[in-house]
Amino acid sequence: METKVDEAAEIRLGRYGRMAIEHWRRWLPQMTATLEATGELESAAAAAREQTMLDMMAIEEELQKAGHSPGQANVIAWEMVRERYILLEPEPGVE
Repeated sequence: METKVDEAAEIRLGRYGRMAIEHWRRWLPQMTATLEATGELESAAAAAREQTMLDMMAIEEELQKAGHSPGQANVIAWEMVRERYILLEPEPGVE
């Protein structure tokens, strides 16, 4: 049974945290079940969100120094960072 993240958590987690939880539930069910069982799912998603944002800001700054527009830098940074913490590779056997 899939549990919903409450409304306050939705706001606290932001777009990237919510995206992490949705992705993890679909593609990493064992990891998600463990995090839920230990009460750490939201904190793990918040940490993934925070690290993603920190990495993206650093990359965006460098890209803008190299001449990219802020919008271009954001898109490139997201593509470079998204699979580090949020869109993790699926667990074996998950399709």
